[in-house]
Amino acid sequence: MSPSHGGNLSWAASLAGCSPSHLLDFSASINPMGPPEAVLVAIQNSLQQLLSYPNPDYSQLCDAIADYHGLSPQWVLPGNGSAELLTWAGRELAALPQTHLFTPAFGDYFRAIRAFEGQIVTHPLTPPFLQIPELPNGSGQSGLLINNPHNPTGLLRTCDELLPYLNQFALVVVDEAFMDFLPPEEQQSLIDSIEQYPNLVILRSFTKFYSLPGLRIGYAIAHPDRLRLWRTWRDPWPVNQLAVVAAIAALQSKEFQAKTWIWLNNTRCQLWQSLNDIPHFTPYPSSANYILVNSHFSVGQLQLRLLKHHQILIRDCISFPELGDHFFRIAVRTLEDNQRLINAILG
Repeated sequence: MSPSHGGNLSWAASLAGCSPSHLLDFSASINPMGPPEAVLVAIQNSLQQLLSYPNPDYSQLCDAIADYHGLSPQWVLPGNGSAELLTWAGRELAALPQTHLFTPAFGDYFRAIRAFEGQIVTHPLTPPFLQIPELPNGSGQSGLLINNPHNPTGLLRTCDELLPYLNQFALVVVDEAFMDFLPPEEQQSLIDSIEQYPNLVILRSFTKFYSLPGLRIGYAIAHPDRLRLWRTWRDPWPVNQLAVVAAIAALQSKEFQAKTWIWLNNTRCQLWQSLNDIPHFTPYPSSANYILVNSHFSVGQLQLRLLKHHQILIRDCISFPELGDHFFRIAVRTLEDNQRLINAILG
């Protein structure tokens, strides 16, 4: 049985009959340009700090994140990956009569809400995934959990599309884990609206853009009263000291950020076109660093063939019930890696 998350190299390597280090991973949407060199240097220079507990207030990190977004530090809460913060958002959402989700949706959304016995109402997106469905009226006491850009379709919603929800729902949680992949002038983040809407929570991650999945570092931006409540629920020192210095260095890596935006814009277009040229494949437009593809034949068979004969892992969509065995999602990697994938699919 395939895993519910991408990046499970141990599982894939067992099928491919090779070491995990020999796999070319298209299943996890991680920036192949990173981590930034400044992050690695910061970690190396901070190893001695492992002898001390982190500052429980994480004031230096909060200051860096707040400065990056033009906010006051009291509006920022770092976490052990955005997954930890999603748990606390899920606890609040579960206290409402129901929470609305657009599907297909990241599986952890269901986990976070159902962990606290919350009720979920789903609203399916349909191909070609270019617009969001209407939500029912009268949901002012309910919650809404969305991600932007959407995973796994890559659909980007505009601020104008999202802002009306803040007047319709008691709590709106927006997961912006992939927003960093858009240049600043193209981003549709609601961070600039956070101080006007106490019912808004925004989740961000260092995992994808800065290639730091192993450090587990993310942050929430929300009203200070809400973040103070979350602090009473969590374990002490949820963020390790190396993650703190890495995150601060990442935010300062301006050259890395610009290089990533240039790489993604050019490379994603080429990969999309190559996929579109393959008979029986329909790739969908994406604003993120991944592409969702509809296949006219079994993706499970394709995934197995790519693993066994080419040591390449793609992300099937079995864990998204609305998609199933005829969809797969692939990360945008380097031109060389992308071509290797295309050649393997055609081979």
